[in-house]
Amino acid sequence: MTTDVLFERYYYSKPAFRDGTSIFHALCRSHIHLGARILEIGPGPRNKTSSFLSSFATVIGVDIDTGLQANSALTQSHLYDGLRLPFEGSSFDACVSNYVMEHIERPEMHFREVARVLRPGGVYCFRTPNLWHYVTLSSRCLPYRAHLSWANRLRMLDDEAHDPYPTFYRANTGPRIRKYSAMAGLTPLHLAYVEAEPTYGRRHAALFYPMMLYERIVNGFDLFRIFRMNLVAVLARADQA
Repeated sequence: MTTDVLFERYYYSKPAFRDGTSIFHALCRSHIHLGARILEIGPGPRNKTSSFLSSFATVIGVDIDTGLQANSALTQSHLYDGLRLPFEGSSFDACVSNYVMEHIERPEMHFREVARVLRPGGVYCFRTPNLWHYVTLSSRCLPYRAHLSWANRLRMLDDEAHDPYPTFYRANTGPRIRKYSAMAGLTPLHLAYVEAEPTYGRRHAALFYPMMLYERIVNGFDLFRIFRMNLVAVLARADQA
């Protein structure tokens, strides 16, 4: 039995099921208005989130990697040094990042830069791994070479998927997000822990079943919510929140 059959049986065939990406996209859409000017941070060469955002807004991308120039959903592509965003203040209605926060080496500067380029009333929507999830803890314990070798294999990504970037996990808990937000003058409008389908269980049923059991436990008891896989957040400029 392939894991595709297992995912279909236990997740995708259920009427109430929403995958993690759909949850994140719905959150973005509920906080970003039609026709907005969006800065997507770290879009890479192809990204479901870029395509989704471009369906209702203008999306400008900024990345440390030249691969973003191949992202057809972006109206403009800009390279930057990973620190200072190359835009004037109050330039965007929203900023969005999807699995980027874990790669930010200086989160205090990152949040300040996001706050600087947001217009009054602007929001920052992002999704990032939760530091206390077993996948993240395993990643931190593994040497980077091992993480590089196994991360895409476990998720059954194709050969065109880029290698994982170095990770720091310096803003990957609820308290740390609140801390850096406050330092930058951003106020959390939404901050939640989300565990959807066990993506890292795609390689084999022997991985799928224990990971599914974990998902059932952390979603079944609110006490265990801090051990769910992802953090999704919406931050607003404090003066407009």
